[in-house]
Amino acid sequence: MRVLAALSGGVDSAVAAARAVDAGHDVVAVHMALSRTRDQFRTGSRGCCSIEDAGDARRAADVLGIPYYVWDLSERFEDTVVADFLSEYAAGRTPNPCVRCNEHIKFEALLDKALALGFDAVCTGHYAGVVTRPDGTRELHRARDSAKDQSYVLAVMGPERLARAMFPLGEVTSKDEVRAEAAARGLSVSAKPDSYDICFVADGDTQGFLRDRLGSQPGDIVDADGTVVGAHDGAYAYTVGQRKGLAIGRPAPDGRPRYVLAVEPVNRRVVVGPVEALEVAGIAGESTVWFAEPGPGWFRCEVQVRAHGVPVAARARAVEGGAVEVDVTVDGPQRSLHGVAPGQSLVLYDGTRVLGQATVAATTPAVPATAVPATAVPTPGVPTPGVSTSDAAPTSARRA
Repeated sequence: MRVLAALSGGVDSAVAAARAVDAGHDVVAVHMALSRTRDQFRTGSRGCCSIEDAGDARRAADVLGIPYYVWDLSERFEDTVVADFLSEYAAGRTPNPCVRCNEHIKFEALLDKALALGFDAVCTGHYAGVVTRPDGTRELHRARDSAKDQSYVLAVMGPERLARAMFPLGEVTSKDEVRAEAAARGLSVSAKPDSYDICFVADGDTQGFLRDRLGSQPGDIVDADGTVVGAHDGAYAYTVGQRKGLAIGRPAPDGRPRYVLAVEPVNRRVVVGPVEALEVAGIAGESTVWFAEPGPGWFRCEVQVRAHGVPVAARARAVEGGAVEVDVTVDGPQRSLHGVAPGQSLVLYDGTRVLGQATVAATTPAVPATAVPATAVPTPGVPTPGVSTSDAAPTSARRA
């Protein structure tokens, strides 16, 4: 096959490209230039897409003996990933830019351009597994190395794009294995630190980045009863579940820590309260991507709401309009799922297999409505624990 290998300048993508070459594919390397300030070097191991990364990617391609190109996708990146990041925070939601980058850049802009140029697939250094069934259907699975698994941020790609994707690192046992292989191949990136945090916020100061882009928008921090307990310079700098950095001048009556329960950008309020109010019983998701069409009614699964979060037993069902409902009380009250914010990505699993992905639209709290602020009361369309919103009886059968 003709394979386009995306080289970020890191060790993972370099080893993935090398494995594609070893497999006998006709491989061409491309580095995606996503930053508009590529003349700047990274700060420590933060960020990516700098001139340093482009140079490392070129050297890796030279060692592998494959053609190398740079594609400038910075405008597309700014107009989709960065713009979404800003608009979501401005709306009081919590986005995941890695999910949006995989959706709009790596498996839309990059893949579409690759196919137009006659390539059969795109190869990346993501940690995820792909299983091909006897009928040719491809399934997205967790990586063998659970600590590095990236199936959560890849689930947005859907089955059509998965059919054109290659993840050669899905079966590696650890990052140490990848580094050792890179060193054995003579790749200079073998000891290069991983990038982390948000790639376009190279200094790691997300609040500062938002403040520079969105400006000062002062408002109140209030308790669940509406009592003003502090002030802020922009509600967009807060997210549901946050505890640190609230700068509240007066302690709670019971002396316990407060957490962000809701962000209200219209009236510029940040609502805080006890940790119990963050417990979630149900989630409503929108813009759902299914890897296999779900049957009618409820089905058993696990739900994960953070990239490295712990999956929680649940039941889910598809509803009209591309939405999904999730109930996490299927095995009784669970206190392991809390602080879920609108805008986060939720991924449904059956063991290691990805069933579908959606964006969190709203949640149902696990505590009685009288004990939480009005902004967090049950929302229409979100499953209420113990009450079926479907005429079909809940089922415990997993999807085949």
